Amino acid sequence: MDQLGIFGALLPFIGIIVVFYFLLIRPQQKQQKRVREMHASLQRGDKIVTIGGLHGVIDSIDENVVVLVVNDNRKLTYDRSAIREVKSGS
Repeated sequence: MDQLGIFGALLPFIGIIVVFYFLLIRPQQKQQKRVREMHASLQRGDKIVTIGGLHGVIDSIDENVVVLVVNDNRKLTYDRSAIREVKSGS
C-alpha cells in the first residue's frame, strides 16, 4: 500500500515530464534534424536566405563555408550554419 502511495504521488510529475517531451523536446529534435539535412543537401546554384535575411545564390560551398552571389555579382562568404532556408522557384 505504501508503494502505491509513492507511485500515486509521482504520477503527476511523470505526466508533466511526458507532456514536456512530446510538446517541447521532440519537436525541437525534429527541427534540428531537418536543419542538418538541409545544410547537408546544399549545392551550388541553390537560392537561399541567411539567418540575417540576406537573399543570395550559392556560388561555391565547402565543409564549413558558403560563398554567396548577391546584387551586382558581389560575393559574400558565410558560415554554412548561417543559412536558414533554401528557396524554391524565383
